[in-house]
Amino acid sequence: MSAHNTLQAPAKPARPQRAGRNRTNNPNPGRSALKGGIFGYYADQFDIYLPIIALAPAMIYFQPPEMDKGTAATIAALVFASTLVARPLGSAIFGHFADKFGRHKLTLVALAGFGLATLGIACLPGYQSVGSLAIVLLVLLRFLGGAFLGGEYSTAVPLAMEWTPKKLRGLASGLITATNPLANATIAVLTFGLLMILPAGSVDSPYVQWGWRIPFVIGGLLAFAVFFYYVRNVEEAPDFEASAATESPVKALFLGRHRRSLMQVFILMTGMWFLTNVAAAILPATLKNAVGVPDKTVSVIMLIASVVTIGGFLGAAVLSQKIGRRRFYIGFGITSLPVSGTAFVLLLNTPAGNIVAITVLAIVIDVFTISAFGPIAAYLTERFPAAIRASGYGIGYSFALIIPAFYTFYMSGLTAFMPLAFTPVVLIVIGGLLLAVGAYLGPETRDVDMGSRAVDPAGSPA
Repeated sequence: MSAHNTLQAPAKPARPQRAGRNRTNNPNPGRSALKGGIFGYYADQFDIYLPIIALAPAMIYFQPPEMDKGTAATIAALVFASTLVARPLGSAIFGHFADKFGRHKLTLVALAGFGLATLGIACLPGYQSVGSLAIVLLVLLRFLGGAFLGGEYSTAVPLAMEWTPKKLRGLASGLITATNPLANATIAVLTFGLLMILPAGSVDSPYVQWGWRIPFVIGGLLAFAVFFYYVRNVEEAPDFEASAATESPVKALFLGRHRRSLMQVFILMTGMWFLTNVAAAILPATLKNAVGVPDKTVSVIMLIASVVTIGGFLGAAVLSQKIGRRRFYIGFGITSLPVSGTAFVLLLNTPAGNIVAITVLAIVIDVFTISAFGPIAAYLTERFPAAIRASGYGIGYSFALIIPAFYTFYMSGLTAFMPLAFTPVVLIVIGGLLLAVGAYLGPETRDVDMGSRAVDPAGSPA
């Protein structure tokens, strides 16, 4: 029988049904939950990349015409940071209630929330109409959307993984997380196509006035499409009855007996976010400013790298299923140091006209940094027991964003010792080491029973 046909929950003894538990009469609830996790994560990642890619050419719509470039850059960073700050908050809130009342219900709330926030942004007036209120509303809606986004992956991903058989969790994790580069590539193609048809550049140009709204409308509709899919096809996690925690899941993570597990995950995820920032934020700027590649060519290179990295996510996830999550992350962290670091140095010394070599190096950097996310849906879900799983997943995933988020300040400080262009290599080293050390401090999780308690970093029952 194929893996596709076996992706369903293993047979379990009948247990009393909790009040309010949804039933869809679905003959294969495991496969439906996985599809929901994939679709939901794609919609989530699509929304995250919208202001970075689709809104960037139209930010003048929200700004006064006399604004200087430095202030404009600060506002653009604020729009992105508002989402970044809200995601850990949303993860803590939604994770807590998902552990108390069920993953399914909270997934619906999260999907509806960020869908409405995204559609709201698509309807915003500009500075010409309401003045500075335009940017205030944009930041506010991105903050609200970020909170719901943090809730979506804290609920939908554990729900999908809890339905997945043990031997297929690696592949399932890769299928979910690979939608990250897929969403990035989708928005890049969509935005590039719209800019080819609708000129941008002035506040009265078609793209600036209304063209940018199209990707946001699509993002909102995607969220509601996934919402209705969950209503019709996805059931509550099979082991949720066993997860009725008597204490606060958030308290158990920060102050209780699971704080060591959270700290270990925090170290690992901090390393992963350092590597991610190098690939997602620093690499495109390096191609443009340090190497001298034209804007449009940078977009094409990053698009190609994103498409190839989809395979990197899937390969990493499958490899972790064969050799174990702990061994995989230790190996990936150590490997990323020489491979990504060397590729970055070579990139800085490659002439701007050698597009083939630049593209290959960009792909190597992408694959050997962010591909580490391939098994993360499985690892974080396996790492925490059912009673705090959604909280552990969401908080472990999101709170580690905080330290790497200030990467620009670290790079600026490192200029006292080296040229600015080479400072990302230091961040790669830090990220790789933290990833490897974090994995070393934790247990192997590949064979964890989702219905039982997780293990602590020492390997004994937590």
